[in-house]
Amino acid sequence: MKCIENWVKGFALFVGATLVCGALYTAVVTLVAQVAFPYQANGSFVEGSDGNRYSMLVGQSYSDEGHMWGRVQNYNAETFVGEDGSIRLWAGPSNISPASEDFESSVAERVAEIRAAHPEHAGEPVPSDLVTCSGSGFDPHISPAAAEYQVERLAKNTGKSEEEIRAIIRECTDGPQFGILGDATVNVLKVNLMLDGIL
Repeated sequence: MKCIENWVKGFALFVGATLVCGALYTAVVTLVAQVAFPYQANGSFVEGSDGNRYSMLVGQSYSDEGHMWGRVQNYNAETFVGEDGSIRLWAGPSNISPASEDFESSVAERVAEIRAAHPEHAGEPVPSDLVTCSGSGFDPHISPAAAEYQVERLAKNTGKSEEEIRAIIRECTDGPQFGILGDATVNVLKVNLMLDGIL
């Protein structure tokens, strides 16, 4: 009898925890997010003048001279496909050890590419976030130092002055959270959409 009673109590606890943690908690968090932070909760989308919608949370790969370059993007378009055969794009960290030869060679290759495009910074160290992948694999943010590193190239190739480029960078810079947590970051995608006149 005691065994059955324990089973009943255990099952009741399981059901209660499922309802509180799985349903009630999820509903409350979703409601608060939609009311207090609807822009962030729904993917941080903005609509450009070209009619397309862009998520400010997802980095894009730019490699031409007229756009700001971001972190190395690690997209995968080969692993998952939908039922109709369409590609399901995803991204993630490379999982390559920083102590491996593969990592060393990929960073060296990227450093050479960055230096070749920015001869005005010869002899200066290349900002690390321009040559490494983020943990998410599609982070659109770089440091203000990495953005400043590219100002002269952008001015040469966009027809804008260096001060105009810096003004765009300032507009696309977010400070530390609550003013103290983390570092300032520049949203590369937003910078490039503004350079293109889309935002």
